[in-house]
Amino acid sequence: MPATAKNCSLSRRLASTKLPRAERVDAGLSLGGGAQVTISSDETSPSRRAFLRHSAGMLLMSGLGGSLLSACGGGNLSADQPPTPRVASVANFRDVAGAAAGYPTVDGKQMRRGAFYRANTLTLNAADAATLGKLAIATVYDLRTPGEMARTADVLPVGASLATYNVLGANDFVAPVFDTADAAAAFMEAQARAYVTGAAQRAGYGALLTHLAAGAGAQLFHSSAGKDRAGWVAALLLSIANVPLDVITQDYLLSNVYLAQSIETQIETLRAQDGDAVATVDTPLLNVQESYLQAGFEQVQASYGTMTAYLTQGLGLTQATIDLLRSRLVV
Repeated sequence: MPATAKNCSLSRRLASTKLPRAERVDAGLSLGGGAQVTISSDETSPSRRAFLRHSAGMLLMSGLGGSLLSACGGGNLSADQPPTPRVASVANFRDVAGAAAGYPTVDGKQMRRGAFYRANTLTLNAADAATLGKLAIATVYDLRTPGEMARTADVLPVGASLATYNVLGANDFVAPVFDTADAAAAFMEAQARAYVTGAAQRAGYGALLTHLAAGAGAQLFHSSAGKDRAGWVAALLLSIANVPLDVITQDYLLSNVYLAQSIETQIETLRAQDGDAVATVDTPLLNVQESYLQAGFEQVQASYGTMTAYLTQGLGLTQATIDLLRSRLVV
């Protein structure tokens, strides 16, 4: 089966998958304006039960399947917003708002497409650079470390300027070597928690969101694979827009769909070099798992209690900045 067909088949399976509700516990993360995001857990501790009092209640799932499927060319697009292009040279490039009419929100609104884009490293060939140039992207925000940028420089879309935000605060990032897949997954979960607790991470994410709110025109942010650092930014933006967590989670997991061919190639290379065991150990570093995103949201709860407190106290955003972001995110 061709890679594109395989990826679309996986996307369809993901889009049709409903998270099990009977085993879910929904813990509300309060946002500005009384809106909430929810995180799920299979355990109900006293503190978590207290947190449930702030839950937004039932999540809206309408339109999710069509939004995910249209990444492969399906769905009904609005007349004034053409399909987000798929670019071979930057596999994880996509619209933060999803596809079709945009992701639904818990308050009955719709995400605005064409405002914010996310991606992996911009290794654009000439044709893809011209294709993205048609989207009128004004600014590209590179979230990588200086070492990562030195190894692979961005090729910018036509007409875009570059801004850099080293959200890890390190000179370079190279994933450690692990003995087991569980250890690798635990490292990724710890990274997600550090996005919430780390001083450099909070400063970097706060500055980025402030500039996303104030920046003119369409904007794009990216990390190395576009799944972890960029994935956290996308999850925050969807949270600010009041998108249900079930949708945020499945959007987060879509990196596995967009990067499927790249992940498969890397795993096959590892198997050829070092055997199946090493490939299995490294797989959690190459993809995303729901537990990574949940670790970040649970750390928001543990450290700040509410999403509003994390955004304002942790990232230093003003309520005006949050409101401006939401106005850009939602139709």
